Amino acid sequence: MTDYRKILKQYWGYDNFRGIQEDIIRSIGEGRDTLGLMPTGGGKSITFQVPALAQEGLCLVITPLIALMKDQVRNLRERGIKATAIYSGMTREEIVIALENCIFGNYKFLYVSPERLDTEIFQIKLRSMHVSLITVDESHCISQWGYDFRPAYLKIADIRQLLPEVPVIALTATATPEVVSDIQQRLQFRQENVFRMSFERKNLAYVVRHTEDKESELLHILQRVDGSGIVYTRNRKKTKEISQFLNRNHITATFYHAGLNDETKDSRQKAWLKGEFRVMVATNAFGMGIDKPDVRVVIHADVPDSPEAYFQEAGRAGRDGMKAYAVLLFCARDKITLKQRVSDTFPEKSYIRKIYEDINFYYQMAMGDGRGCTFAFNIDEFCRNFRHFPVQTDSALKILTRAGYLEYTDEQDNASRIMFTITKEELYRIREQSEDTEKLLRILLRTYTGLFTDYAYFSEDNLSTRSGLSKQQIYETLLSLSRQHILHYIPAKKTPYIIYTRERQETERVYLSKEVYEDRKESYVQRINAMIEYAESENRCRSRMLLRYFGEKNEHNCGQCDVCLQQHQSGLKSGEFEAISQQLQALLKENPLSLQEIKDKMQVTENHLIKVVSYLVSEEIIRQENGYLKF
Repeated sequence: MTDYRKILKQYWGYDNFRGIQEDIIRSIGEGRDTLGLMPTGGGKSITFQVPALAQEGLCLVITPLIALMKDQVRNLRERGIKATAIYSGMTREEIVIALENCIFGNYKFLYVSPERLDTEIFQIKLRSMHVSLITVDESHCISQWGYDFRPAYLKIADIRQLLPEVPVIALTATATPEVVSDIQQRLQFRQENVFRMSFERKNLAYVVRHTEDKESELLHILQRVDGSGIVYTRNRKKTKEISQFLNRNHITATFYHAGLNDETKDSRQKAWLKGEFRVMVATNAFGMGIDKPDVRVVIHADVPDSPEAYFQEAGRAGRDGMKAYAVLLFCARDKITLKQRVSDTFPEKSYIRKIYEDINFYYQMAMGDGRGCTFAFNIDEFCRNFRHFPVQTDSALKILTRAGYLEYTDEQDNASRIMFTITKEELYRIREQSEDTEKLLRILLRTYTGLFTDYAYFSEDNLSTRSGLSKQQIYETLLSLSRQHILHYIPAKKTPYIIYTRERQETERVYLSKEVYEDRKESYVQRINAMIEYAESENRCRSRMLLRYFGEKNEHNCGQCDVCLQQHQSGLKSGEFEAISQQLQALLKENPLSLQEIKDKMQVTENHLIKVVSYLVSEEIIRQENGYLKF
């Protein structure tokens, strides 16, 4: 049998696997389609990277998270493992080079966004690859009942037709029972095969604080709880405002959102990971792939629009197994805001068709043309020109994507890239370059590897520091070298894209099916209502509420959430009362028992038992007759 532990030790330095990792690895190693349900921080990447390294061939990894894709490729390369990625925003030349490397370069991992799967170039090159394993990360995206359904995931079934003998490993941290079934069906599993890690986090206390002054409550919590923290908010502007507020109150904080450039995000993330800042204030753009084990508290200043999103973000606290807190700040207007998100996320169908019509005018797209065309998209300019609001426009474009009329990618940070278009020998023969150009070329060759075979990401700021040249000088020099066909330089660009997936249609013929619109809207409303119920509940263990939502029926209260710790009328803490009460009632349903008999059967102090019995008798939930208690 394959020694998977040896591979784990060689590349990651660990002696043993965690939780269900090894079970999943052995299942996929035996060639079985496998679904792994593992909460945030459960170590999902190990479950496909280890078996892929244990066999010949390439692991195809499908994931929608471009930032995570880049991080994993970088991490694998740092471990000496050949990996590459293709995604929206890359040039055709870059994509061809990456795919050719996977055919001829003995690469082990190819990360690809689902939108790339049905492109002609990908499918042609795929036929020449030796693929050993297909990994589907964030696999809940394939289910229309999932909170983050992406139509492009449905194309994975077509890839399976091209690679019929290759097993699939699907991974997710958030899936309801309905979604678990749907994932396996849509990925064409040969037979059901699910490995579940309990979603219960015994060291994580879930707390809801009802307050109209969230800043004061936020400060109060951070002053009471030591250690590193994350504060989540939905608004980019608020990340900066809250960060400044915390710094004014002597809590070191920085902020992070998708609107920052790559270098700023990277430096702030590293500073927080090193402990230079105690608190990271961020939108949901922060956290994927971040493994900081000692986060003691995650605070949500705004309410997420689904239990899935909340559970994933809250789960970034306490990964070291030590006590940690997940706190949701909730006020009366949050309920109104959540309800408003429904109309923002699902604008009227007539409005969606109007957006489609205006997009066609924006790009001057003729009727019947467009299929395969890709455009950078400036949403602010578009909304200014056509008098739309960005939030509803963004939602309308996502619905048009689900309906198959176009593909709208989220805003992407594409760092600067460079690759030599001549050989090393030809480069050394070139003369008559300026001193600055020669200096820059030397630094490039010393700093970045593989520049003659693949594109490398780089930072103009980093080159400026190393060379003493200004960023403008570096930009102009690289542009000049690009014009001379010595290298290919793609400056950093930050933009969403719109790709026409079919020819332009008549506006009135744009069809938004029940599955695309009404069913998704109903599912979204249910998730909104589940979050409101979670925030407003005053008598149910919060951990059990979350676990039940994901289909895990836990029979015990957590004993540490705010509900469990609040004082019950019996004089006990609510969590203690509920636990004893449930066990007592279960016993009395079978037979009447005396107090002594109950005490012998239950692991509980006499004082606590008497308090529970007294309360249940007074509420006429149980009754006492002739020295016996009856249900």
